[in-house]
Amino acid sequence: MLMWIMIKAAAVSCMSFEVTGTLAFTVFTAVLGSFQFGYDIGVINAPQEVIISHYRHVLGVPLDDRKAINNYAINSTKELPTVPSLRTPTPTSSAEEEAVASASHIIMLWSLSVSSFAVGGMFASFFGGWLGDRLGRIKAMLVANIFSIVGALLMGFSKLGPSHILIISGRGISGLYCGLISGLVPMYIGEVAPTTLRGAIGTLHQLAIVTGILISQIVGLDFILGNQKLWHILLGLSAVPAVLQSLMLFFCPESPRYLYIKLDEEVKASKSLKRLRGGADVTKDIIEMRKEKEEASSEQKVSILQLFTNSSYRQPILVALMLHLAQQFSGINGIFYYSTSIFQTAGISQPVYATIGVGVVNTVFTVVSVFLVEKAGRRSLFLIGMSGMFLCAIFMSVGLMLLNKLAWMSYVSMTAIFLFVSFFEIGPGPIPWFIVAEFFSQGPRPAALAIAAFSNWTCNFIVALCFPYIADFCGPYVFFLFAGVVLAFTLFTFFKVPETKGKSFEEIAAEFRKKSGSAQAPKAAVEMEFLGATETA
Repeated sequence: MLMWIMIKAAAVSCMSFEVTGTLAFTVFTAVLGSFQFGYDIGVINAPQEVIISHYRHVLGVPLDDRKAINNYAINSTKELPTVPSLRTPTPTSSAEEEAVASASHIIMLWSLSVSSFAVGGMFASFFGGWLGDRLGRIKAMLVANIFSIVGALLMGFSKLGPSHILIISGRGISGLYCGLISGLVPMYIGEVAPTTLRGAIGTLHQLAIVTGILISQIVGLDFILGNQKLWHILLGLSAVPAVLQSLMLFFCPESPRYLYIKLDEEVKASKSLKRLRGGADVTKDIIEMRKEKEEASSEQKVSILQLFTNSSYRQPILVALMLHLAQQFSGINGIFYYSTSIFQTAGISQPVYATIGVGVVNTVFTVVSVFLVEKAGRRSLFLIGMSGMFLCAIFMSVGLMLLNKLAWMSYVSMTAIFLFVSFFEIGPGPIPWFIVAEFFSQGPRPAALAIAAFSNWTCNFIVALCFPYIADFCGPYVFFLFAGVVLAFTLFTFFKVPETKGKSFEEIAAEFRKKSGSAQAPKAAVEMEFLGATETA
């Protein structure tokens, strides 16, 4: 219902297209996959201590080891428990060594439980576009749901067997699902959406992700499902939207672009368009697809390697990858990493609720971006978001630096967290996911989406793996580093990223061709047009 309201409201704000029930139903069904994506991202965090405790129980770790592991698991800065006197050797020193070894083993299993998700996503992201072309968008999402259901079942029944093996396997298989869906969903909703609503509807992918994260945080509270008795149900709940989506997909039309351009089924494509557009005239859509098909038929099959070697595709794919790198290397994951400790410093007795508050802000400003993306444009919102994040990162570092000297600086840091998340969701969060599909025609689009999704997953994994070490090395200055990175990406966006609002795939491709150095027009005029200087809101 929320998604339908967002689509309808976006259409009213554009005042150019009436959203049909079929379009709303189709988009809602597709972004259920994005919701699962977000749920799987966030669900593992809340029950961390409970799951680690269960690992200890399953592996039979002694009580003393459990204390050591607990200190290790919550990232305490204190040393592991030691004997009262270190001057005289005692028999307990070997026990301490065993405790540390056991702690390391348990934490390794926990790290695998978290990171196996990203590994699965990196691997599968390469095949989302290929699967969509091979089977069609609808069947590809149905096949992807098999991975989601299998992964959820393994985690849901993890209490009945070796829980660490089942959870690691289940997370890895769920990662395969999310890797596929991170390419399939933006591709499908971008192809069924009318040009005037393509940006707003594309934003719903990110809205569904952050909604999934928020729901996982809420149901993961100790008094709901994040406790010793019900944590396995919490992990297995992602099977519910997977089953629901599988049933609903049977009532969704196939992508008209896939039917017309890939299968050469103009009649079926026209019927699909009429279902999506209702009584609206679909002639313009057919003409646009016909032109795209003519271009695609004159092109050879585009591989990932050709995206970088062919001059027609090189600039668009490099811009697309840079936008995904900007999203992941902006420091957003670092913000979430630091948020709990900052909230604790500020004197909040239940920092978990403040973290949920960050999730709420995350969701609210993603909704805001749905309304803004077709008015302000993609490039403008991305620049606004990155500029705001740059300033917030500086305030975050200043707050962390002065935290021990000025108590009120914790509130500066808190404010910076909420504003950083807000600016992220206005532009850098949702836009990279759907703008890649706008950069490319039907031929190179699957390969471009695959490499963009892979780069996003890879950067996500790198940040998750390296951030604790970077933070430990840089201390409170870590967000100065991110501020510099954000500034660099902001400048790149200003000079290299075109505005795609309200433009057909052909017009966007023409923008890139002009930027490549066409001799037909004055360089300055071309550059100004490319930079969106003539674009009006």
